[in-house]
Amino acid sequence: MAQSDKMPGYQQNLKSRLDQVERTIEKGPFQPSWDSLEQYKIPAWYLDAKFGIFIHWGVYSVPAYDSEWYPRKMYLPGNDVYQHHMATFGPQASFGYKDFIPRFTASKFDANAWAKLFHDSGAKFVVPVGEHHDGFPMYNSDLTEYSAAKMGPRRDVIGELEKSVRSQGLHFGVSSHRAEHWFFFNGGSKFNSDVKDPRYSDFYGPAESDGKPHGNPDDDRDELADKPTKAYLDDWLARSAEIVDKYNPDLVWFDWWIGRPAFRPYLKQFAAFYYDHNAAKHEGAVINYKYDAYPEKAAVLDIERGQEGDIRPLYWQTDTSISNKSWGYIENDTFKTPEFILGMLVDIVSKNGALLLNIGPDKEGVIPQQAQDILLAMGRWLAASGDSVYGTRPWKVYGEGPTKTAAGAFKDTDTKPYTPEDIRFTTKDGLLYAIALATPADGVIHVKSLAKGAKYAPRAIASVTRLGSDQKVTFEQTGNGLTIHSEPGAASQYPAAFQIKFKT
Repeated sequence: MAQSDKMPGYQQNLKSRLDQVERTIEKGPFQPSWDSLEQYKIPAWYLDAKFGIFIHWGVYSVPAYDSEWYPRKMYLPGNDVYQHHMATFGPQASFGYKDFIPRFTASKFDANAWAKLFHDSGAKFVVPVGEHHDGFPMYNSDLTEYSAAKMGPRRDVIGELEKSVRSQGLHFGVSSHRAEHWFFFNGGSKFNSDVKDPRYSDFYGPAESDGKPHGNPDDDRDELADKPTKAYLDDWLARSAEIVDKYNPDLVWFDWWIGRPAFRPYLKQFAAFYYDHNAAKHEGAVINYKYDAYPEKAAVLDIERGQEGDIRPLYWQTDTSISNKSWGYIENDTFKTPEFILGMLVDIVSKNGALLLNIGPDKEGVIPQQAQDILLAMGRWLAASGDSVYGTRPWKVYGEGPTKTAAGAFKDTDTKPYTPEDIRFTTKDGLLYAIALATPADGVIHVKSLAKGAKYAPRAIASVTRLGSDQKVTFEQTGNGLTIHSEPGAASQYPAAFQIKFKT
């Protein structure tokens, strides 16, 4: 099932959106085939941006417990969240997830203040969650009565952010996790809960079985898993097209479940529609996907909480959270340090990637102070040393050093602390940047890859400058490497970036 006819005008609105998709594709250069979509070119703005902000904010910020998966887990008997919900709010039949919506006030939400913070953090693009697995759009949807514009805050959160983010000169994107809604509330259909109440089917439905809500989304070996229906898939495509039409995002981010085989024809349609929509406006568009939902040349791969171990020829992205326990706001979360995140950012950029860093505001729209402090600390470093990050491209090798990055998804905190011997390289406009991922107290950096006569550095070095500092820097290039001497100071886990010019 998809949205029922209980919502006035739903079928008409659905048909209008789907017709719009077809008309746009008919007029545009892209067609819904992989051969056509693999002609896609990543826009320059995204290749240059390197750093963006993700925002997980929704009804799940009201219970502020466990994670943004609270709405699913509260309907899984025996789960800790189920027990917490029963003890705190009562039985799910009398107080269900829908009953958190009136408590989702957003009373202190200030889109302009958020956008200013993101600008000051050094981010170049912002991607709020448009709709998470819980099926509550944060935008003004014509395809459901359950949305932030009509319930709870009664504000078009995505619309407000779109205007504020762009006013700061940043690019704007939106994420959709709608696909996973197919199964998200299915636990509540197995016992006495409000999920079984037909009055709320427009919100909780379909609540069908998936069989494998985790793991490789392309693994369809579970024959008992229900497949999304045509009605549901049509609704998914219409909602995705609605986001594009109403907010003109520069980037659309999808979560993993779109990799299910049933979605593939719809993925082609959406990509052709979205790319054609933006081509008509002469703007570059980006689709982020996980695993192998899209062919690698048709969109941009996103690795959740993980990194590559080496340079990837095709541009890619990491998404991770500034907090450690949850993507959405929860009480007593812990946070990564700005030094840790900057080291991650530099490593990712050296390997031809971008970092999408998530924050989770509370139910009133307040970004935790710890998260704000981290973002501003990152912004100060990027203001001083961002030339080594923004607009750069990978060098001949990504770097050197003893610390190996833990490659793969869900391993972002497995990498051991970097040392001053861990160097990463980027390049731009004929300049080379060498970034030590930690700063030594004696100010001495040794770069083995730039030894005199080495295959990576056939030309002699003309000058070395430390970014963000007016310190005098001296250097010597020998057969053992390039040794850079800057003024001694306190040892730090902040990266130290150096600009290197070669003799012509």
